[in-house]
This record gives sequence, structure tokens and C-alpha cells, in this order.
Amino acid sequence: MPTSPGKTDTMNQQAEPAPYIRHGTPAFRHTNLALFAAGFATFGLLYCVQPLMPEFSRHYEVSEAGAAMSLSLTTGVLAFAMLFAGGLSDAWGRKSIMVASLLASAVLVLVTALMPDWNALLLVRSLLGLTLSGLPAVAMTYVSEEMHPESVGLGMGLYISGSAVGGMGGRLISGVLADFFGWRIGVATVGLVGVLAALIFWRMLPPSRHFVRQPLRWRSLLARFGGMFRDRGLPWLFVEGFLLLGAFVTVYNYLGYRLLAPPYKLSQTVVGLIFGIYLIGTFSSAWMGHLAGKLGRRKVLWTAFALMLLGVALTMTTPLLLVMLGIVAITFGFFGGHSIVSSWVGRRAGAAKAQAASVYLFCYYMGSSIAGASGGLFYASHGWNGVALFVGALVLAGLLIALWLFRLAPLVNVATPPTPMSKGAMG
Repeated sequence: MPTSPGKTDTMNQQAEPAPYIRHGTPAFRHTNLALFAAGFATFGLLYCVQPLMPEFSRHYEVSEAGAAMSLSLTTGVLAFAMLFAGGLSDAWGRKSIMVASLLASAVLVLVTALMPDWNALLLVRSLLGLTLSGLPAVAMTYVSEEMHPESVGLGMGLYISGSAVGGMGGRLISGVLADFFGWRIGVATVGLVGVLAALIFWRMLPPSRHFVRQPLRWRSLLARFGGMFRDRGLPWLFVEGFLLLGAFVTVYNYLGYRLLAPPYKLSQTVVGLIFGIYLIGTFSSAWMGHLAGKLGRRKVLWTAFALMLLGVALTMTTPLLLVMLGIVAITFGFFGGHSIVSSWVGRRAGAAKAQAASVYLFCYYMGSSIAGASGGLFYASHGWNGVALFVGALVLAGLLIALWLFRLAPLVNVATPPTPMSKGAMG
């Protein structure tokens, strides 16, 4: 029986694949706003305790390394939980997992402000690592699935920019408010901002259009994890994530102790304002991601580590201006390097993007947990110079791996187009 023209048109429309999100479109702007809010909330909630570590040492009478556990426990639990977050999102959907993760995490940060003793605070911070795990790896997967290949690098860079602003905002809010109203008010305010950001994310993020639901089969999930380690590049990229965040978090964990002590004797407010340097990450992540898209990731990654190494050397000097220039260099190199490595992981992972993102972020946050806590031992024994030498060793290892990756042959049949920054790409 013949089919009417109208019905044929409808069938053809249904058969057409859903379009990918491209820069310069309303969908790209909505996605950017949602992911920016998600990055802001996630990293604000995670790192709001970092400038408060000297206050924790005073209030709860714990050592520098003990105070660092308020962050290291969170990132340690987060690292392990994210190994399974990608698999759960394969079965349950990307957006639902991310929305639940953000709301639950914001509530837990509000609860943190009410904890009466140190052990209770550490328990809530550990639970925060569990709830936060539903966003970072899944967000990387969402970007890889839903955005056009020409826009993936820029989209990832803008998400990381939101992370930079969130990391800065969480530290800045908690640090400054702690000086005037106490640390509990600072932490509670960050929690309220997290709730608002989660609602924006829920309203603005477009639903997944290229997600294919996969039943949660543990045997096939483990097979995917194992397959990634047969790639010549992915394991080294995972190590780079460990070294990048390990070095970066260690610097910021103990920077406050140094600047509050002689010869600087800065106030808690001024130390909190120094975290405004994070704004540099909003530029460097997108700019270096774009540069890597044009020149090739292997040709740009090593420069991020070289810049961080220079920054570590500058922090070992005494003049405050040189110390701050060193922190700027470390921050610029870190966010640029993370943008390059995270997008490179997605390009090499093929069909196992969710699992690759989970493993990368496992290594990334284990760097924060292990190196961030270990740095306290170096600070206790040798002061800031001990921390700087420890961080310098991490960055040097990352630089050597980046130079090896420079010679890594690109995958065949995987296009890596440049990432345009014009024609409304930032809109």
C-alpha cells in the first residue's frame, strides 16, 4: 500500500540521527552554562576547606598533615567511587546521575558546618567524596558523547574553566567569611551556593541525545577497564593526571601556613583572596586546549609541566611578589595541562570513554589524596622548601612522561580537528 508523503517525511525525520552540539548554537550556550555551574559547584564544595586548614589546626588542635585529611579523605573516596560512576551512568543515564550528585553534595557541605568534633567532620567529608563521584567522570563522558568533534576541546576547556572559578570561589568565600564570621558560616555559604548551582544545572543541561543505555554487567565492565591498559598512551596519561593534581593541591594545601607565618604574617582574608589566582585557569584551560587542538596535544603538553616547574622554583624565593608569580605559573600550567590530558584521554579511549574518564579521574584524585597529605610531612620536617622539592619531583616526572608522549604515534582513523575559538565559540 502506498505511503502518504507526509508520513514518509515523518519517517525520514525519525530516521535522521540527532545532531551534535556545536559551538555558536543555543544548545552549546545552554550546555556551557550548565557545565560551568556544575564545575563551579563540584570544585567549590570539594575545595572550600583548603584555606581553612590553618583554622582547623587551631580549632581542633590537629597537625598540618592532620588538617589536610579534611581534603585528602574526600578526594580519596572520590577517586575510588568514580571507578564505578561511569558504569552506573551507562545503565541509569548521564543527567540523572549528575543532578543527584550535585544536590546531595551541596546538602552534605551544609551539614559539615554543623559538625561538633573533628572525627564527625571527617566522616561527612568522606561521604562527600562518595556523592561527588557522580559528576566529574560523567560530565567528561557527556561532553565526548554530545558535542561535535570540533567543539569537544572547547567544551571540555570551558567545563574546566567552571571548575577553576568554582575552586577559587569556594576557597575565596570560605576563607574570607571565616575571618569575619567564623569558618562554619563560610562553609555553610558555600553549601548554599552549591544548591543554587545544582538547580541551574538541572534546568539548563540538554538531555542526552546520543546516550545508549547499557545494562550493568560487571564482567564486560571489567573487560573494558582491562582493554584500556593495552593502549600505549592511556596508562601514561592516567599517571599524568596523578602528578598534575598531586603537585597542584600540595602547593595550595600548605601555602596558607607559609603566608600566615613570618615573615609575611598575612591575614586569613588576604590568604583567601590569593585564591583569586584561580581565575587564570579559566583562560589557560580553554586557551591551551585550543592550542593543543591546532598544534597537537603531544606538542603542547610538555610546556605546561615546564611552566609549573619554573613556578615551583620561584616559590622557593623570599620576596612575596616572586612567590606569587610562582603560584601564577603553577596555576596556569596545571589547568592547561589538565585540559589537554583530559581531552586526550577521551580521544584515545574509543568506545570505553566512560571507563577511561573514570580511571583518569581515579588517578587524578588519588594524586590529590596521597600527595596532598604527604606534603604535610615535608612541611613539618623542612618547611616550605621541603614542600617545594617534593612538588618539584612530581612535576619533573610529569615533564619526562610528557616528553615521551611527544613521540607517541597518533591513533589511526581518529580525527582530531582544531578547536575554533571564533564565530561565537564563547557564546
